[in-house]
Amino acid sequence: MPGMAGLRDKTVLVTGGARRIGREIALEAARAGANVAITYLKSEQEARRTLAAIAEAGAQGLSVECDVRDAKSVKAAVEAVRREFRGIDVLVNNAAVYQTVAFEKITLEQWDEVFATNARGPFLVSRAALSSLRQRRGRIIQLGSLGGLRPWATHGHYCASKAALMMLTQVMAKALAPEVAVNCVAPGMIDTGQRSAIRERLATKTPMKRNGTPAEVAAAVMFFATAPKFITGQVLMVDGGLGLG
Repeated sequence: MPGMAGLRDKTVLVTGGARRIGREIALEAARAGANVAITYLKSEQEARRTLAAIAEAGAQGLSVECDVRDAKSVKAAVEAVRREFRGIDVLVNNAAVYQTVAFEKITLEQWDEVFATNARGPFLVSRAALSSLRQRRGRIIQLGSLGGLRPWATHGHYCASKAALMMLTQVMAKALAPEVAVNCVAPGMIDTGQRSAIRERLATKTPMKRNGTPAEVAAAVMFFATAPKFITGQVLMVDGGLGLG
């Protein structure tokens, strides 16, 4: 991929990098020659397997337990990455939760949990990593969602949290320039090995006539990780045209 050499010997931190899309992003960064740190919360076994795959790709890796909702946990995780690799060049705020709940059945606990992970988490991790990112003139890449731009009736709290994250991306792009570029990748429906009727239905509604893959999301993240720093505050949809209506 053009520009991927720009990650050689850089350090990439991927939150929630043990499985699914986060794992693919971590492995793509490893294949590009970066040192790769991943965080996990409950997926310790998956984190071990991803760490082994990073090593197989010829890269240095680190896995750190971290609850992105908790400022102390975030601070400790970022410090562990900085000790291991002496800094952070690219932060990928991937950790997120996804829930399907009818609007009138969303509990206060569910609302708070989704916002704490999907909006508060990226804020906390970005803030903790900021001094290193500024020093290295680095990049932050958020994982948004088509749901942050389109209203999904049974995902009110999820859509609202991703809309908040996408606005936070633009605010951060202005606030952290010129040292740090901040962009967002917003996937549509992505196949992660979990088949369902709604996934199959949305595949037929997508102009590309299929759902996306984690590798395609990772490729978009790698674009922002290696693109000219003049590109900032942007949201890149990876949805096969589903958001076109």
